Amino acid sequence: MVIRPIERGPSETLATELAAMGARARQAAGELAVASTLAKNAALIAAAAAIRASAAEILAANDRDRLEAGAGLSAALLDRLTLDAARIEAMARALEAVAALPDPIGRSIARWTQPNGLDFNRVRVPLGVIAVIYESRPNVTADAGSLCLKSGNAAILRGGSESFHSSHAIVAALHRGLAVAGLPEAAIQLVPTRDRAAVGILLGMDDAIDIVVPRGGRSLIERVSAESRIPVLKHLDGICHVYVDRAADPAKARAIVLNSKLRRTGVCGAMETLLIDRDVAADQLPGIVEDLWGGGCALRGDAAARAIDPRIEAASEADWSTEYLDAILSIRVVDGIDQAIEHIGHYGSHHTDAIVTEDAAAADRFLARVDSAIVLVNASTQFADGGEFGMGAEIGISTGKLHARGPVGVEQLTSYKYHVRGTGQVRP
Repeated sequence: MVIRPIERGPSETLATELAAMGARARQAAGELAVASTLAKNAALIAAAAAIRASAAEILAANDRDRLEAGAGLSAALLDRLTLDAARIEAMARALEAVAALPDPIGRSIARWTQPNGLDFNRVRVPLGVIAVIYESRPNVTADAGSLCLKSGNAAILRGGSESFHSSHAIVAALHRGLAVAGLPEAAIQLVPTRDRAAVGILLGMDDAIDIVVPRGGRSLIERVSAESRIPVLKHLDGICHVYVDRAADPAKARAIVLNSKLRRTGVCGAMETLLIDRDVAADQLPGIVEDLWGGGCALRGDAAARAIDPRIEAASEADWSTEYLDAILSIRVVDGIDQAIEHIGHYGSHHTDAIVTEDAAAADRFLARVDSAIVLVNASTQFADGGEFGMGAEIGISTGKLHARGPVGVEQLTSYKYHVRGTGQVRP
């Protein structure tokens, strides 16, 4: 199937095109649901090889995307958009990692027999057709396509307009992998238009799509949540915190804070607010601040933080609930772990939060009381990544509590059904 871009056109034409994509995806989903593990893995491994072989074409497409984006993108969005040889290799390795994962489809989750002899078996099955709507990051094209394929789902991908050409080049490589394995090309389809109307049409296609996964900024998530007639697996802002407890090891605290903020500022697991216990702030905050200054990070803090280092700008109320996705950090000095937990509960986004402490009781209290999808002890918030969890890749980090929470990998893209076997039983 040749991908034909639809840059402009009447909404009726676009709706017809997307409906046809939905019909193809539904048919492909039926084939994938019964595809062998061997075939799915063969497709993923061949797709990884195709990505490596077409690296020059993918980089050229990415250059075109960045040229068309111009100077209008923030540094964080430009970082998300940009591909290089290392990131292309990381995409290929992620496909191979997904291939190496156990196949969840058909796996028995629980099995029991009732007194009447009926045998009940709860088994994992695909969700069906998954629409993934995302912004900027072209690597999501490979991650989403591979995870949907391994979990037996057909994927309709609607990438960001900024990564339009990159995503097409990546999907072409995925299609070559599908062809090698004899699986339908329609298993992974990319919406061939930048027209924003396509999102609204997809959100109404409840006859063809089983679940929508949005991955992007607040405006995208809010739009999808408001307009979708299809169940949504979503995450909101990654307003992530690190709390430096009074029992924190100073060297660990400095390393974890620096990595959490500056390893990559544009990812959803980047720390946006540092909380530090008042008892150790005077001793530990100066070294932490010097590390952050040295990394080019702008700092905004409360009065207590600014009293320790006047170079810190005054934080506004809005700073505590802002996902900067940039080299900007807000700092608050707190009166102990309970105030830190209270701050996270009020301003956080239930995404990822960490404590640095050598006090086991404090660690346990933080783990129990912080209501986030990922809660870490003595580790960087940048571990909020499906690959780091051993999932190979992820579609996103779910901050909800229904169906899936945290990194959404292969297993999280499944549901289950019951196989019930009898020997002629009838109900009295």
